Order: sequence, then C-alpha cells, then structure tokens
Amino acid sequence: MRNRLVASAVVVAAAMMIAFVPPGRIAGQVAVTPYTPPRAPDGHPDLQATYDLATLTPLERPAGAKAILTAAEAAQLEKAVAARLNLGDRPIKGDREAPPKGGDGSAGPAGNVGGYNTFWLDPGSSYTIVNGERRTSLIVDPPDGRVPSLTPAGRQRVAALLARPTSDATERNDPGLEPAGAYDDPERRPLGERCLLGFGSTSGPPVLPNYFYNNLHQIVQTPDSVMILTEMVHDARIVRMNAQHLPRTIRKWMGDSVGRWEGDTLVVDTTNFTDKTRFRGSSENLHVVERFSRVDDRTLLYRFTIDDSTTWEKPWTGEYVWPATDEHIYEYACHEANYALENILRGARKRDADEAATKR
Repeated sequence: MRNRLVASAVVVAAAMMIAFVPPGRIAGQVAVTPYTPPRAPDGHPDLQATYDLATLTPLERPAGAKAILTAAEAAQLEKAVAARLNLGDRPIKGDREAPPKGGDGSAGPAGNVGGYNTFWLDPGSSYTIVNGERRTSLIVDPPDGRVPSLTPAGRQRVAALLARPTSDATERNDPGLEPAGAYDDPERRPLGERCLLGFGSTSGPPVLPNYFYNNLHQIVQTPDSVMILTEMVHDARIVRMNAQHLPRTIRKWMGDSVGRWEGDTLVVDTTNFTDKTRFRGSSENLHVVERFSRVDDRTLLYRFTIDDSTTWEKPWTGEYVWPATDEHIYEYACHEANYALENILRGARKRDADEAATKR
C-alpha cells in the first residue's frame, strides 16, 4: 500500500513539473521562433527577389537511387561534377582540326558538333535541400520520384507528336519529344530555337530547372499581379491575383495563371494551355497548381502539382528550393547578328542548284 502511495505521489509531482515547464522546452527541446517573412505594403509576404534555380537534382529519381543523400554522398557527387566541368572548361586551340562529321564522340563541342564549350554552361553545382534533406529528385509524389505512367490516350498522343513534322507542340518543354522534321523547314523551327519561348519548361508552369544555363528568375509583386521573369529567352509570366480564369476558348503558351494567398503561401492555379506547348506530351486539359512560400530571408520553397487525367494515370507533385542571388539578369539577345539560318538556307539553295545542274 505504501509503495502505491509513493508511486502516486511521484506521478502527481511529475505532472506538476511538466505543467510548469515553458512550451518548447520539454525533453531537452529548444524553443524555435517561427519564421516571419518580410511583408509587402498590402500585408502579404514579400516574395520579390532574383532566384537562381540551378540544381543537380533531376526532375525524376534515377533508377535504383535512394530518395535522400547524406551530406558526404552529396559532396562526393558534387565534387565529381565540378571536376568534369573543369575538364570541359579547358581552352580550345584556335588552330585545331575540324571534328569529323557527326562529332568525334568526346564530351564537349567536338563530340556534340555545334555544342557550347562547358565554360558557357551552368547546370548547377549542388543538390536541392528541402527540410534538411538532400533530394535525388524534384518529384516527391509518387514516392518513387518518377512521373506516373501515361494513360492509353497519353501514349497515343505522344506517338502522334513524334510522328508528325511540326515543331511548337513539344520542343520547349521536353527535348526528348521533338517531332521528326522540326529542323527541316524554317517555318517549323521549334519555339525555343527561334528564341520565342524558353525551352525545358524553364518558364513554366511548372517552373523547372533547365540544367543548362540562364538559371535566374525574378519575382516582381503588386497587390493585383505577380510577374515571374525568366532569364532564359526573356519570358515574362503574369499571374493575375484574385481573378477568374479566362474563357476556355482563350489559350496561351504559358497558360492562364490566377493567384491567391493562403496564409503566407502564394497559390497559383494555371489552366487554358495551348496544344503548341505541351508539357511532356500533356493535353489541353493540363492543370498546374504551384505554391510559393518563404522559408527564410534568402530562400523560397516552390511546390507544384501536375494534373491531367487524359495524359497521366494520376496527378504528381514536385518541390525544390529557390535560393536568392545578388547576380543580375541579363538580356537574352538570342538571335542578334545570328546569320546561321540565313546561311543554312543559302547553302541549301546552292545544293539544290548543284543537284539540278547534274541532272541536265
């Protein structure tokens, strides 16, 4: 009986002690003050800054890879990438021989004839870190980090895109889906190649790293609209705040984006895409929801969900951080003084004339 009384007293005393412990200090915990983002004049979080989206984390997780890298594993991989880039940055001799037709198979411009020396490229130097985790894919749902399987209609659409000789429908968002003949006619040159729209979905939505160069994005914010400027091919995407979507008959390359605030998170809902800019073979029913939220004074967390039941078997979601940068966005003067296409056409007409002459 005495032991029961002693035990009861201990329990009561412990409960009283817990009751008087300040919040956040139980079991050795340290109180953490929630982050409060800077505010714009209208009271909403100020997201304005220039962000560098370069990252080594791919959209999809490589086969067999785990979801999260340790700090040591990430450092080893990042070191290997840096060494490879340093090797490609070596000066090229001005008196070198021209590479053979089709390239010589090496890395760099000699292997990929017409490609840039890696000095001009910036594919990223580190893995994205979200909640302290070094991610191996931007995709977080499905858990395997992979884009869901295409529906039968989606597979049929992608096959048709690959077969038809047109350009705009796929080039900017997925170079792997470029249709045959896209470079065979000056009027069918892809949008990105013509410097009309950034390739690789760098302009979005969803806004993805291009793993190439020109990785900067700038956000300018007012109570009525948010502008996202993309350094790659100078796209300026306008998000209309607290608005209704345009009629379905009005279609836009980057869709129709309307925004709203959910607490301290900017939510952007985009529909009304055109079939000229299919994201990974998507249909006009593509629906993208993006969420922008500050995690500290120098970092945004960007999260996106893709939904198109006529293309994928289920919706899928990705996220990564946008670190702020003090670097400047420069004009993307893509085709100024570029006479390549003119010379290509002139050469083709010369070849036509030569072939005609041999048949006489």
